[in-house]
Amino acid sequence: MKFSVFQVSRKGGRKKNEDRMGYCYTRGSGIFILADGMGGHPLGEIAAQLTLQTISALFQKEAKPVLPDVGAFLEAAALAAHREILRYATEKGMMDTPRTTLVAVVVQDGGATWIHCGDSRLYVVREGGLLVRTRDHSFLEQRQQRPPLASKLQEPLNRNILFTCLGSPAKPVLDIAGPVPLLQGDTLMLCSDGLWGSLSDEDIVYELAHRPVDEAVPELVEKALRKAGDTSDNVTAIAFEWETPDAFASTRGSISTVAISEGVFASTIQAGWPDSGLEDLDDAAIERSIAEINEAIRRSAARRS
Repeated sequence: MKFSVFQVSRKGGRKKNEDRMGYCYTRGSGIFILADGMGGHPLGEIAAQLTLQTISALFQKEAKPVLPDVGAFLEAAALAAHREILRYATEKGMMDTPRTTLVAVVVQDGGATWIHCGDSRLYVVREGGLLVRTRDHSFLEQRQQRPPLASKLQEPLNRNILFTCLGSPAKPVLDIAGPVPLLQGDTLMLCSDGLWGSLSDEDIVYELAHRPVDEAVPELVEKALRKAGDTSDNVTAIAFEWETPDAFASTRGSISTVAISEGVFASTIQAGWPDSGLEDLDDAAIERSIAEINEAIRRSAARRS
């Protein structure tokens, strides 16, 4: 695999940053993850950090060097993160649970497969245009997909009202898509609502289509911060540009996994965030989640046979 990647997170006008993002990769597989801890509930940063730690730990255990079933892994890993958040709240005796959105994409065998829950988004840009954009799990976006007349007859909705997330008492709604074969120059960006809430899809696609990711991402983040002003939410984005094996020249800052040995795992995800008070997941939690993933893979294989 060859790709160029850039990530940035800014606090904006908030007292603390509840967004978390990062990526991991082996010789044959890579995962990019972004979680936006939800305001209005306690310790959103804990929910986001637990989500990244859980999914990245499971990826490290299961990608040897590739995942046997990407879709089954993503679903089971997201549910494992959801359960870890609930366990944390129970252990701390919390009256309300920490909650977070999630968007994650796995790149493997030349294709991308992704999962999302909530309103953190994935954009896929190809040849100057928008190929794919995830649809938010919000009542506003749900209404916008209905016939125009039905939408006009209803009261305005707050875009921040979501009907699902990780960490809520109800089982989360998880949308999985892919694999989508990647072409040379395809750009994929994961971002929190602090970015897309201030910028149009057209602005986002234009920057991603006309600049390398190490220029487009910081420019988009700064534009979002300037437009939102003092009321800006946390703004977080991670984007990568795909390079095919036969590409003539690599773009700036590119990563190649060709020289990585079997069993080697690289990650930008911190085990414990400075303000989170969290440590590594214990072995029992990891083994429990791996068993759940293996069961999900078994069920997926049974459905296909």
